[in-house]
Amino acid sequence: MPLQFRRSCRIGALTISAFLLGGCAVGPNYQRPSAEAPPAYKETPENFKQAQPSDAMAKGKWWEVYGDPQLNALEEQIAVSNQSLKASQEQFLQARAALRIARAGYYPQLSVSASAAGYRQSQNKALFSPGETVTYPDYLLPVDVSYEPDVWGRVRRTVEGARSEVQASAADLANVQLSLQAELAMDYFQLRGLDSQKQLLDSTVDSYQKALELTESRFKGGIASAVDVAQAQTQLETTRAQDQDVEVQRAAFEHAIAVLIGKPPAQFSQPASPLSAPPPAIPPGLPSELLERRPDIAAAERRMQEANAQIGVAKAAYFPVFSITGGGGFETAAIGTLLNGPSGFWSLAGSAAELIIDGGQRRGVSEQARSAYRQSVDNYRQTTLSAFQEVEDNLAALRVLQQEAKTQEGAVAAAQHSLDLSNTRYKGGVANYLEVTTAQSAALGDEVTAVDILTRRVVASVLLIKALGGGWNAAQILNAAR
Repeated sequence: MPLQFRRSCRIGALTISAFLLGGCAVGPNYQRPSAEAPPAYKETPENFKQAQPSDAMAKGKWWEVYGDPQLNALEEQIAVSNQSLKASQEQFLQARAALRIARAGYYPQLSVSASAAGYRQSQNKALFSPGETVTYPDYLLPVDVSYEPDVWGRVRRTVEGARSEVQASAADLANVQLSLQAELAMDYFQLRGLDSQKQLLDSTVDSYQKALELTESRFKGGIASAVDVAQAQTQLETTRAQDQDVEVQRAAFEHAIAVLIGKPPAQFSQPASPLSAPPPAIPPGLPSELLERRPDIAAAERRMQEANAQIGVAKAAYFPVFSITGGGGFETAAIGTLLNGPSGFWSLAGSAAELIIDGGQRRGVSEQARSAYRQSVDNYRQTTLSAFQEVEDNLAALRVLQQEAKTQEGAVAAAQHSLDLSNTRYKGGVANYLEVTTAQSAALGDEVTAVDILTRRVVASVLLIKALGGGWNAAQILNAAR
C-alpha cells in the first residue's frame, strides 16, 4: 500500500478521534421530576404499615398467596398461550430493534462493489489520435467509506431515547402481563363465587321441594289450604329459575378464562369449586415504594427520559454537520493486474454544512420536543396519582367489606332463626304459609348476599395486588435494552 495512502489514513483516523473526544451532547441531561407521595396510605390498617421482605406477594408468582392449585395452573398458561401478551412481546422486540438501528449511527458506513465493463471510442470524435486504442476493458474494485462524527451528540441522544423506549416497552409488557394475570384471577374467583351461589341454591331448591311436598300432604289432610300449596309452588319455581340463571353467568366467566389462557371456549371447562375461604392479608407497604413497584409508572418515567432526549436531538440541528468520506480500491484495464500496486487509487475528504435559513423549522421542532417532554411529566404525575387512588380504593373496599361480612353473618343467623320460628308456627297452625315464604325469601337473600360479599372481598384483594404492582420492580427493565 502506498506510503502516502497510509499517512492519509492515519490523519483521517486522528481527525475522527478528535471529533469523538471533543464532541458534546447538547440538550438537558435527564433528571427524574418529583412526584408527590404521601407518607402513608389513608386506609392502611395499623398492623400493615410496613411491608416485610418475606411477604409472599413480593415474589414473582403473586397468585400463589391464595394457595389454590387450580388458579396456579391457569396462571402459568397465560405466559405461554395468551395472544394479547404475545402481541405485546412483539412490540417490545420492535423497540429493541429500533435501538439497534439508532446505535448504527455510531459507526461509519462501508460499501464495496465490483464492476467490469468494456468501452469503444468513436474514431470520429474530436481530438482522436491515429493509433489510439479504440476498444478497451475496465475492471473496478472500489471501497467507499462515509462517516458523520457525533460532534453535538445527536446520535447519542437518539440512542438514549431509543434505550428509554425499550425499557418503557418492557414495562408496558410487564403491565399487560400483570393486567391479564389479575383479570384471570378475578374471573376465576367470581366463577367460584357463582359455584358457591349454585351450591346454596341447589340446597335451597331441595329444601323448598320438601316443603312443597309437606304442604301438599297437609292440604290433602285438610290442614293446609290451596293457597299454601300455590305459595310453596311459586317459591320453589322462582328459586329454581334463579338457580338456572347462575349457570349463564358461570358459563360467561368460564369462556373468559378459556380465552385468557389461549384456548377456544369449546375446549375448556372448569370444575365446580365453591368459594369458602376469605382473602389473605395483603401488606401494601409504603406509598414511596409504589413508584418502583408499578410497571405503568415505570413506563411513564422512561418515556419522560425519552422525551428529554428528543430535546437534545432537536437542539443538535442548530449546529453544523461534519462528515468524512473516503474511498479507495483498484482499477485496471487488464484483470491480471487488478490487485497490483499501480492499480490502486484512493480519496479522502471532509466537509461541514450549516443550515442558515429554515423558515423557523428547527425552532418549531425544538418547541415541540420541549412541549412533549412537559406532557410526559404531566402524564407521569397523573399515573402516580391514579396508582395511589387504586391502592386506597381497594384498601378501603377490603376494610369495609370485612366489616360488612361480619354484619352479614349476623343477618344470616337472624334470618335462619326467623325461618325456623315461622316453620314452627306454621306447623302448629298459628301462622299462614305467607309468613313462611317471606322468611324463606329473607333467609335466602341474606345467604346469597353473604356469598357475594365474600366474592367481592377476594376480588378486591386481587385488585389490590394489581394496584401494588404484583411484586414487580422497576429494576427488572434495566437490562431490557441490551
